[in-house]
Amino acid sequence: MLKFYIKTSEALKQLRADARGVVSFEYVIVAACIVGAVAAAFGTGGAGAIFDSLSAAITAIAAKVTAAVA
Repeated sequence: MLKFYIKTSEALKQLRADARGVVSFEYVIVAACIVGAVAAAFGTGGAGAIFDSLSAAITAIAAKVTAAVA
């Protein structure tokens, strides 16, 4: 775990020193916001209306594919 922390710290230091890293760091912030929004929408525990709808849809698709193959 320490190894990954050191690698991450070094990568962030390089991004901070490089002008191109500012844009990359902004993308990281945007990606973190998107992940947070998705986690809020789907729920972190695997529960929620969207999760239930997607789960039911995937189950229905899997059943149809299995029936078509058989």
